Amino acid sequence: MVSGNVRIKELKEAVAMLPTTPGVYQFMDSSGKVIYVGKAVNLRRRVSSYFVDSSKHSAKVKVLVSKVASLKHIDTPTEHDALLLENSLIKTLKPRYNILLKDDKTYPWIVVRNEPFPRVESTRRMVRDGSQYFGPYSSVVAQKAVLESLREIYQIRTCALNLSPEMLSKRNYRVCLQYHIGNCAGPCEGRQSAEEYGRLVELVKRHLRGDLKPAKEYLEEQMMASAEVLNFEKAATYKARLDALSKYEAKSVIVSPTLGDLDVFYILVDEIDAYCAFVRVVRGTVVASRTMLLSLGAESDRATILGAAIRLMIPEVAEGRLSREVIVPVEPEGEFEGVKFTVPQKGDKLKLLEFAQKGAIMARAERLKNMEIKNPERHTERLMSALQRELHLDHQPRHIECFDNSNLQGTHPVAACVVFRDGKPSRKEYRHFNVKTVVGPDDFATMREIITRRYSRVLSEGGELPDLIVVDGGKGQLSSAVEVLKELGIYVRVPVVGLAERFEEIFFPGDPLPYNLDRNGEPLKVVRHIRDEAHRFGITFHRNKRSAAFTTTQLTEIEGIGAKTSEQLLGRFGSVQGVKRATLEALTAEVGKTKAERIYAFFHK
Repeated sequence: MVSGNVRIKELKEAVAMLPTTPGVYQFMDSSGKVIYVGKAVNLRRRVSSYFVDSSKHSAKVKVLVSKVASLKHIDTPTEHDALLLENSLIKTLKPRYNILLKDDKTYPWIVVRNEPFPRVESTRRMVRDGSQYFGPYSSVVAQKAVLESLREIYQIRTCALNLSPEMLSKRNYRVCLQYHIGNCAGPCEGRQSAEEYGRLVELVKRHLRGDLKPAKEYLEEQMMASAEVLNFEKAATYKARLDALSKYEAKSVIVSPTLGDLDVFYILVDEIDAYCAFVRVVRGTVVASRTMLLSLGAESDRATILGAAIRLMIPEVAEGRLSREVIVPVEPEGEFEGVKFTVPQKGDKLKLLEFAQKGAIMARAERLKNMEIKNPERHTERLMSALQRELHLDHQPRHIECFDNSNLQGTHPVAACVVFRDGKPSRKEYRHFNVKTVVGPDDFATMREIITRRYSRVLSEGGELPDLIVVDGGKGQLSSAVEVLKELGIYVRVPVVGLAERFEEIFFPGDPLPYNLDRNGEPLKVVRHIRDEAHRFGITFHRNKRSAAFTTTQLTEIEGIGAKTSEQLLGRFGSVQGVKRATLEALTAEVGKTKAERIYAFFHK
């Protein structure tokens, strides 16, 4: 039996692994049953609030926290998606401590009815009668704004009349107020044909799918036609409707009526492990999401690994069966009877696959972060091995040094060297360089000078050479560094690579073609971190140098004003501009009459 303190400690460790992105969290009891589902804009901040300062919690929350044995989460692209997914999971799982969404209410949709002269209206119920549903919307306010916009733009009827051909032939209907104020074209009296109305309905459907181009073309066409016959009032109306298109609210892939029932699997293969993410969609709604860690055997082919992962996960996460359609990144190897595998290229299914991909990426990131905290030596060994393999090195790059140049159109040129040990910054070893021999914006010559100065001194003092040198720049900067290392006689002992910032490409000496690191791999993250640190360190030094130079030329060039008085003035007035704006009386009070008159005269010639 786990004690309360140990349980809370383990939960806090799990919370520390959560991302700071939007998503849905689930609390489970000791039997593994979900007892609470919640949403958050920032998952880590929201979930951590349950386990700190319990005195502020209500009695219900205290009871809930006492029952929590474990937790899991699902990342979502936006807060809106988190809201919809929370609703879906509460309806499916019916957690004990959720009460607000257990009734039959759901989020509002916009429906295009399957009927003559179709109505476009709000609904909370999806009926399989051939009507088309769009949404859902996170609030009635948002949905109403979209509906009002549609009715302004397209003149769709709002009445509940039966406009079948039989009823229209009886001519019992009369146009209502909506016709007279311009919101309806009067199909009930035959003033608008079914074909013309149908064209508007198709535009409405495309509008709700996010395709606004046809609607814009239609409104522009009507606006120009009105202007040609000098009906400028009507043309202005169409212009206003064009502006109203910006009010469109896009739907979410978390709940989409176009998806139906399907499963999604995404496989992310690491060096020795694989992460398989599973998402289940029922009637267009995500009802389950799970990621599993799989240890790799001798197989390395992605299709083979995916096939094995699906077979292993079916009993545990897919309730022993697969949906008839399964979305995958590659066709899995093996036989799966009665299942159609789809590798999507666009649309909602591709977005759903990307949703599963993000789950796999986050699962790996959390596991690696957990490993780093609980077993830092193992994490470091794994990271260094991955860097060695990706950068084709003979040994692990435990000691890395990166160089970056900074200048503004050739003025105040400086350089920076940052040092990383075991993949982490060693800030006490960072170094700044004032460029001494280079005139103008010459990055190649600057790199040559800095590399020479750095490693000439290391060699003369018997210091430690790095396991890897990273030069921020392309082939030119890399060639300059290689020349210097050859002159110093250490080129064979110390490998060097160039990092092009634009596409984050790696350049190796003697190879004209760049090499791209795995976008989802740890080595690229480490290289990015090193590059960003070099940028930050170098740019900060350059900015401070420019600022100091500006201050010196503005104040110390005044006769009788030295560095000490300049510092005093800046401390009192905040900046050179503050000194310039100061009155003669204020300056006199600070530095005396003689200096104050000189300063005032300098700035007010």
